[in-house]
Formats: sequence, structure tokens, C-alpha cells
Amino acid sequence: MTNQKEEVRQYILDKLDNGYKGILACDLHHELCNTDYFIIGTYKAKQFLGAETFEIIEMIKEYEQDNFGEVSTDFSDAEKVANMFAYIVGEEILNESKLITLCGGKGLQEEDIKYIKEEIGE
Repeated sequence: MTNQKEEVRQYILDKLDNGYKGILACDLHHELCNTDYFIIGTYKAKQFLGAETFEIIEMIKEYEQDNFGEVSTDFSDAEKVANMFAYIVGEEILNESKLITLCGGKGLQEEDIKYIKEEIGE
């Protein structure tokens, strides 16, 4: 899953270039990983998931069971699987940023976004 996780990391870094000034730090994950699709299209999603499909499905099942008490992702839809994976991994990646935890409900400034990008891997 290393390649897939790196693709999600790059997706987040690219989206941060679009500017999220004023967004609350605690809302950044939602804005980056839940307001738009990571992958659109079944073919692209299947290519993205590749040989790790079942490992990714297991990861999603565990995450949803632990966080929501039930599993709701439609595993017959590759696009939904890929996008839920990006949501989960996006949360993990953003949790690497100490600034997000420290800022909490503070509106992010340009220098904050730059710092977050440095922390998560640019």
C-alpha cells in the first residue's frame, strides 16, 4: 500500500497549493478529503487499488468498525473503495502535522499551510 499512500500524500500536497487560508485547522481533513473525490472513474480506481485491493478493503473495514460501529462502504464499487481509502490515509497523513493539533479551531494562515506541507512531506 506504500504507493497508494504516497499518491494520497501527493494529492493532499497538491490541494494545499490551492490555498486554504482561513479554514479552521480542525476542518482541514474534511476540506481536503471529503469535499471532492480523490478518484473519479471505475477504471482509474481499479488501477489505483491494484494488487492491494483486499488489504485496502480490510483496512477500511477495521477503520469503519472502530470509528462508526458498522461498515458502510460498498466494496463492490472500486471508486468508493479508493475514495474511502484516501479519506482514511488523508487523516493519517494530516495527523503527522503537529500544527493541526496545536491550532485546533484556529483559522489557518498561509504560513501555517506552508508549515503543514513541510511537516507532511514536501
